[in-house]
Amino acid sequence: MNRPAPDLHVGHDFQADLAAIDSIEVVPTILETVCRATGMGFAAVARVTDDRWVACQVRDGIAFGLPPGGELEVATTICREVRRDGVAVVIDHVAEDEVYCGHPTPARYGFQSYISMPIVLPDGTFWGTLCAIDPQPARLNTPGTIGMFKAFADLIAFHLDAQQRVSVSAVERDQAWRLSQDLLVIVTAEGVLQAANAAWTRILGWQEHELVGRSFADFAHPLEIENLTAIRSCITEKPLTDPCEIRVRHKDGSYRWFAWTGAFEGGKIYANGRDVTTHREQAEALARAEEALRQSQKLEAVGQLTGGVAHDFNNLLTIIRSSVEFLRRPDLPEERRKRYMDAVSDTVQRAAKLTSQLLAFARRQALQPEVFEVGTCLRAVAEMLDPIMGARIRIVTEVPDTLCYVRADLSQFETALVNMAVNARDAMEGEGTLTVHLSCHDGMPPIRHHSGASGPFAAVSLTDTGSGIEPSQISRIFEPFFTTKEIGRGTGLGLSQVFGFAKQSGGDVDVASKLGQGTTFTLYLPEAEAEVTQEPEEELSPSADGSGQRVLVVEDNLEVGRFATQILEDLGYVTTWAHNAPEALKVLGTAGAVFDAVFSDVVMPGMDGVHLAREIRRLHPGLPVVLTSGYSHVLAKEGPDGFELLQKPYSVEALSHILRRATGKTKRRRLSKQS
Repeated sequence: MNRPAPDLHVGHDFQADLAAIDSIEVVPTILETVCRATGMGFAAVARVTDDRWVACQVRDGIAFGLPPGGELEVATTICREVRRDGVAVVIDHVAEDEVYCGHPTPARYGFQSYISMPIVLPDGTFWGTLCAIDPQPARLNTPGTIGMFKAFADLIAFHLDAQQRVSVSAVERDQAWRLSQDLLVIVTAEGVLQAANAAWTRILGWQEHELVGRSFADFAHPLEIENLTAIRSCITEKPLTDPCEIRVRHKDGSYRWFAWTGAFEGGKIYANGRDVTTHREQAEALARAEEALRQSQKLEAVGQLTGGVAHDFNNLLTIIRSSVEFLRRPDLPEERRKRYMDAVSDTVQRAAKLTSQLLAFARRQALQPEVFEVGTCLRAVAEMLDPIMGARIRIVTEVPDTLCYVRADLSQFETALVNMAVNARDAMEGEGTLTVHLSCHDGMPPIRHHSGASGPFAAVSLTDTGSGIEPSQISRIFEPFFTTKEIGRGTGLGLSQVFGFAKQSGGDVDVASKLGQGTTFTLYLPEAEAEVTQEPEEELSPSADGSGQRVLVVEDNLEVGRFATQILEDLGYVTTWAHNAPEALKVLGTAGAVFDAVFSDVVMPGMDGVHLAREIRRLHPGLPVVLTSGYSHVLAKEGPDGFELLQKPYSVEALSHILRRATGKTKRRRLSKQS
């Protein structure tokens, strides 16, 4: 056997050794078994060090007179040699043993048979011996007896090592409890504090005696009491591993944030609270800085937007104002009068388009969605693009044989395609290839750090062979009035219209570009089921005037109200003007049957035009309502709800057409019922 490791217990507390052996319940049984199996009269477990031999527990059947705690001079024992050599000593008969027949120990203590087995801990540390003596010779030097002693010594060593580990773990746990920088608590299931570590004093100023016996809720922020109750209820069912942040009161009355985790065991909650106050303050400071940056960016964007709108509208107003001044001249030739009239009309259309593009970017336009087949539309738009793109740009259309339907505003969709195509034309400087490609995807990929979307999507891609886009400009190309083109070649609103239309239609637009190789814009729109087309209604024959039909005009703006009633009267309608929705309902309540139609603005104080139309539909089901608006958040969000809608600014022809159509439908329904 190898020599044991040096004793590590010099100066050890022998009372602790006695207590350790005494706590091993099997030791008395071991000593009893040893004596009965060998016939020995005295057996003991001894703690043996360099200078002491102490009996920890004994079984004395020969009146040897050595109780637990009794000592022998270590120099007078054979156990000292067992400790030195690390091997057991077994003597059947001292008088006949060649080694120990002359040894002073047997004669001193009066024994003839002797056995001592070293107790060595698992780490190699010599602890003591399991030994036995008797005045009479005994047969001990057999494999069975030696094996039994060895097994019992190892069993005692195992228990001593386990006790030592538990003791060390307890010390470590106490150190961890005392030195932890987190708040540690033991709380009853009812929330009463039973123990708190020193961190409560260091961080919050509370001494343990000020905490124990009080409810944890006494120290929580009033706004977190409800959360605290919920956490306590949850933690009794399963461990809380995802930290829950709760404020805890400092002794000075202030509060700090702690992220709590914990578990429930043995009827008690063991919880750990990590101070996250600084982290939260830093996060809040960062959030404030980011919000300030966003506000600054918004102000910059608003400034850019305002400047762009002012610039473009001032240009348009200059044309209108100059044209009107010339039209006032009585001696103006008819040819020039016609030219100025056309200029005013064209400029109004350009102003309306500018407004529409701005609303499209802001996703505030009133869309009129319908289901249409994308491939058919692309082919038609591709033919329309030929003269726009120029003779040196070749257009390639790639449309699958499979039909692909979407639900969107067809006019806005076509406008988006034209805007992307014009942008491509300018990037190619009038020469190259534009490929229009349609594919049906299983989903929409993530775009500009936004998550993608599942479900079928139609993807319309326009790829040019132009100069490409600078990487630093990619993130800005959809901003209104942002343009890389020279002055006079673009307003910077085309791509913003595409972006707004895509977003408002439930899709998105992506861009990929390589300098010198070209750019691909991809418009994603959710696919839709094909709808059964209905036969178009027979168009009414044009009428020179309203034929005396009565129209209730609802308009809160005095100038627009006067102008609208004047137009309708010039068209042959008989008008009644209500300045708001309640007034209109009052008029209809007394004379609703005499009216043939209602022509109402959407944006009005109080009840808006859409809600007024719904109320009219409920009270007067057969009375047609035509709505008009330049912009309404209700229309942008909910649409016209089935009512006819005339976009401002409108022409006399458009107003006449939509009223004839609305009143014509009513006439057909009436004739159908009569027949």
